[in-house]
Amino acid sequence: MRDQMTGDSAPELPEGSWASSPGTRRSMQSNKGRDTKPERALRSEVHALGLRYQVSKRPIPAIRRTADLVFTRARIAVFLDGCFWHVCPEHFTVSRTNPEYWADKAEKNRARDRQTDKLLREAGWAVLRVWEHEDPHEAAARVRELYDRRVATQGDGNRR
Repeated sequence: MRDQMTGDSAPELPEGSWASSPGTRRSMQSNKGRDTKPERALRSEVHALGLRYQVSKRPIPAIRRTADLVFTRARIAVFLDGCFWHVCPEHFTVSRTNPEYWADKAEKNRARDRQTDKLLREAGWAVLRVWEHEDPHEAAARVRELYDRRVATQGDGNRR
């Protein structure tokens, strides 16, 4: 396979790869699982409101689902969802390359999100989902509001 820009040989895709091209594969492999710019902005705003949390943690260790911010005392799991990966109603677009694969993947992500919400709520956790495009200050205010409600109903005076 030749690179169209340089004429150099591009690396071949591994057998059975999901990627449509070596460039797509490199791009997808470079996506970060945590500490993205929207995550850091949300964490900064939540921290500025005086709340302390754990980052990238499983609310329920036996369930393989990781929340972006976890408030263990208040039992709140916050997920910061990417518009492409979690099918944002405002910004999701179908990929032009390999659209069937990505549409199927996006739908599986949505189904897993719904299942995660259900499992956590059944275990007594509150779930808050924030879109990556949301204003971090406004999203942090929603986190604070939920936190205050949860703490008030638990009768816990500790605001951490």
